[in-house]
Amino acid sequence: MKLEVQRTENNTYIPPRAITIAGSDSSGGAGIQADLKTFTALQVYGSSAITALTAQNTTKVSGIHAVPSEFVEEQLVDILEDIGTDSVKTGMLFNSDIIKTVVKVLKKYNITKVVVDPVMIASSGAKLLEDDTIEIVRSELLPIAYVITPNIPEAEVLTGLTIKSIDDMKAAAKKLYDMGVKYPLVKGGHIAFNANNEVAKDGEEASYITDILFDGEKYYEEKMEYVKTQNTHGTGCTLSSAIAAGIAKNESVLTAYKNARKYLQNAIKYSFNLGKGHGPLNHYHESVLFPDNRTFVETLKDYAKKEYSDYINHEFVKRIADGTLPVESFKYFLCQDYIYLTHYARVHSICGFKLNNLREIAKEADLINIVKDETQLHIKYCESWGISIEELESTKEAANNMAYTRFCIERGLSGDILDLKVALFACLLGYYEIGVNILNDPNTKRENNPYYKWALNYGLHSESVKAGIDELEKLAKKYIKPGDNRRIKELCEIFRQASRLEANFFEMGLRRLE
Repeated sequence: MKLEVQRTENNTYIPPRAITIAGSDSSGGAGIQADLKTFTALQVYGSSAITALTAQNTTKVSGIHAVPSEFVEEQLVDILEDIGTDSVKTGMLFNSDIIKTVVKVLKKYNITKVVVDPVMIASSGAKLLEDDTIEIVRSELLPIAYVITPNIPEAEVLTGLTIKSIDDMKAAAKKLYDMGVKYPLVKGGHIAFNANNEVAKDGEEASYITDILFDGEKYYEEKMEYVKTQNTHGTGCTLSSAIAAGIAKNESVLTAYKNARKYLQNAIKYSFNLGKGHGPLNHYHESVLFPDNRTFVETLKDYAKKEYSDYINHEFVKRIADGTLPVESFKYFLCQDYIYLTHYARVHSICGFKLNNLREIAKEADLINIVKDETQLHIKYCESWGISIEELESTKEAANNMAYTRFCIERGLSGDILDLKVALFACLLGYYEIGVNILNDPNTKRENNPYYKWALNYGLHSESVKAGIDELEKLAKKYIKPGDNRRIKELCEIFRQASRLEANFFEMGLRRLE
């Protein structure tokens, strides 16, 4: 949704604003620290009213000092009377007096976009809410909640229900709605599922988790990858504050949630191994994608590290290295690769079309001639496997081949030269690294391995890969404006998708998929 730009009388831009009303986490992983990092990363101006001071780290909460409710009110009033807000997120409210005070102030100032994270227990197991306050949460806080984000244990406490399944989560969401919440979101992190859609026995078996969002009429089930990590300190704070940030930008609750969940998934995926317990998330993955001490190519690889690893470590590659790949699979791969080379030349012709400098256009023409020469070498190599030129030319293009080549062509037609070069780069870099890895792996079967020569060929292309890296770094500096993190993310997504498609290309060869 397009954000309506607000400006003051002197034409100064007013950013989206959000307040976090929560406790302070001395370790920086949760509480207002996590909230403010999230607001900043998502380009929302954040202010805060602190409800409690905690002494904690990744393993324990050793002390809690509640802020007097009068001072909580003073903080909120000062913010609302001056800066104002577009949304509010509540976290650790700790006791009944603070909850009643917060509710009173929010009602007084007619604040309706309130995201409630019903914080009860820290990741380390410490209680963050006094025992006698649950009924106050139900009677006072829930009726003013626009969105509530309990995990399963919190939802069980609030609703009195036992939650063991997706249907139980839906029942809890419905009950929270009946208790006054406009949009209940029951988070599914405590019930993970395996690849067979059964409740996982443990983290090793877990494949995905599911959240349930209810709007009073429809249940929205959102599945996401189960990330195997103990770095989960501040996940609840981060998700709820990211939702509040989206709402501050005038996003619908569903859109705000989906964007927030994606942000959280990456914050977990790229989390920090700090401390001896539940480590903190990486709140900067969106806003610091291309730091000064990291090259553009390193940024692409780091962003798509899972997909890129799946690609260069695919089973097809492993069976090339140990010589166990079925011959028919390799021959099928070679036939499809012949088709790919033709489209690869087409894509470079699009590169030339995108350029205005004659010298650069000529370089693309040179590359097309290089592809032509490589295609002739490929034909001769296929002949050594008993594959004739007639067989190559009569091969039907497989769906996975078509998906990859058309993705590259589409990037060239709809994007700029950098889009296209990034889409092609996964192939150039990945095959080189595959070749190098196979050559350097002491476990590679070298004798009597019919595929070793193929790997050797790609592992020796260091000069062309270096030239490709240099070209991409120069294009990045030319086409990416300083601080344009959205553009960097778009390019990272292109590289991620190209890596996925490369892995699918290997899967096509291995399984001989049509």
